[in-house]
Amino acid sequence: MQSDRVIVVATNNKHKLKEIRQILEGFKVLSASDVVEGFNPSEDGKTFCENSLIKAKALAEFSQYPVLADDSGLEVFSLGGEPGVYSSRYSSSGLDEDNIKKLLERLKGEVDRRARFSCCMSLIVGGCIIQKEGYVYGVIIDKPIGDNGFGYDPIFVPDGYDMTFAQMSQDQKNAISHRRRALAMIKEELEKIYG
Repeated sequence: MQSDRVIVVATNNKHKLKEIRQILEGFKVLSASDVVEGFNPSEDGKTFCENSLIKAKALAEFSQYPVLADDSGLEVFSLGGEPGVYSSRYSSSGLDEDNIKKLLERLKGEVDRRARFSCCMSLIVGGCIIQKEGYVYGVIIDKPIGDNGFGYDPIFVPDGYDMTFAQMSQDQKNAISHRRRALAMIKEELEKIYG
């Protein structure tokens, strides 16, 4: 692996890092903690793209390598896009199970349970900013099923499937996930740059 095929990702979330490493095969993927301690920029953007750019710019100050940041979350149409940018901190505790519990309570009696996972990736390389978005559409079910994945995966059934993200293997989920779709476009850009 060439030393210049190094990407620093603006996260310390081990689930996200694993997913990103699998998708960006052929690149050495470092975490934020590999280049700076205590990385935790304030995510006060109103959109996933604003937040991912905030993280990318903050980390770029500490890295000589290209920086990649994502912001992603769940948008439920009947709730006006909630939890949206607040997906990871939707409940007061911010724990996955509490976030899920709050969302299911908000959806009680709601017929329209359509939703999508959205991801915006921001890549800063050589002073240029490249942003790509990926989506996967589906529905929210009544109770969590499955032990794989994280976040809202146990209550999200993607269109065309009869299982939740949390029932899928990592490879199955990675093949169709919002992050995969955004990362595939980012990877194309990286391949153009690095050849």
